[in-house]
Amino acid sequence: MTTQFGYGNVRVATATRTGTAAPSGDAVAVHVQADGTTAAAVVDGIGHSHRVASVAELLATVMARVAARRGSLAGLLTGTELVADKGAGDEPEPDAVAVVATVTASATASGSAPGLASASAEEERIRVAWVGDCRAYALEGGRLRPLTADHNLAEHLTLCGYTGEIPRQAAKWVRTTVRSAAVATVSEAWTRSPLVVLMSDGVHDQVPHGAMEALALRYEDDPQALSEALVAAATGADGVRDDATALVIRRG
Repeated sequence: MTTQFGYGNVRVATATRTGTAAPSGDAVAVHVQADGTTAAAVVDGIGHSHRVASVAELLATVMARVAARRGSLAGLLTGTELVADKGAGDEPEPDAVAVVATVTASATASGSAPGLASASAEEERIRVAWVGDCRAYALEGGRLRPLTADHNLAEHLTLCGYTGEIPRQAAKWVRTTVRSAAVATVSEAWTRSPLVVLMSDGVHDQVPHGAMEALALRYEDDPQALSEALVAAATGADGVRDDATALVIRRG
């Protein structure tokens, strides 16, 4: 499934592909305010069921709409309120990981009138907030640079100096999710790069970084082609594929 949005000089394109275990737990949403502020969210629901898929879509929609008005952090934390109750009985409320990005209204303007200053440095930034192992990358100086660090045990072990098989085995142990998110545990980043890519782990776990960078350089002026190429490259291993979702924000 693919979609594309545009406002002013900002284009947003998405692509998603269901993995081996259907239905897909991935969801994506984009919201553009009347003033042009654009927000996008990629949500990766934990597990595979129709309920997980439904909650992931709700989270993505709410996060994007709130982020466009109040910023990426507020959008993500509003999603937390939707799944804060673990539920009762044998069917707990589904949980998820997510990444949210916001482009402010001034940065989406198609151009300044003669004699007027361009958008301030603050307004030119794309702001990102995330929990878990959904990621954001920025294309800067010909390199695809990670803006995020996974909230999992592998990242903690790597910071402590562990290498090799130990952190690799711990990559799936997510430490912070949407349900447990708080101001102190949500991470934030920003960039002035004209190209930002959000993705679920079904892309970055299945596509080597060098291959993702090569695709970003090849399709940097075509966000729809880039999102589709990233998802198509996530082929999995031994016939097993995770849900894969990529969202590309292109300014200018």
